[in-house]
Amino acid sequence: MDARITLITLGVADLGRSISFYRDGLGLPMMDGAEGVAFFETRGTRLSLYPREKLAEDAQVPAEGSGFRGFALAHNVGSPEEVDATLQQAVDAGATLKKLGQKVFWGGYSGYFSDPDGFLWEVAWNPHMEFE
Repeated sequence: MDARITLITLGVADLGRSISFYRDGLGLPMMDGAEGVAFFETRGTRLSLYPREKLAEDAQVPAEGSGFRGFALAHNVGSPEEVDATLQQAVDAGATLKKLGQKVFWGGYSGYFSDPDGFLWEVAWNPHMEFE
């Protein structure tokens, strides 16, 4: 397999609310797409929002389930100050702060928020890597 993640699709409860959160609140650029789905351009990977029930139906799995999903999306920034500013932007847009930005065991600085559907996002500064 050629290791590459080109699209991440989140199954959301309310497509309009989620579009507003990501487009208007976080400022992600929305791409033109088909009706009933939203696509956002990010650097290297696209983010898609699709109604949870329809995504489960497409994958032929049950739609119910909640709690920790076993993964977190990550957004890396250039400094600890950018971590705090990004966390605040997310909260202002309607996210729930899960962990304040703080120094972490691996030598960086990070915090977490969850979007309106409970998907975890880590916002991190890693002094060992450069991200544009």
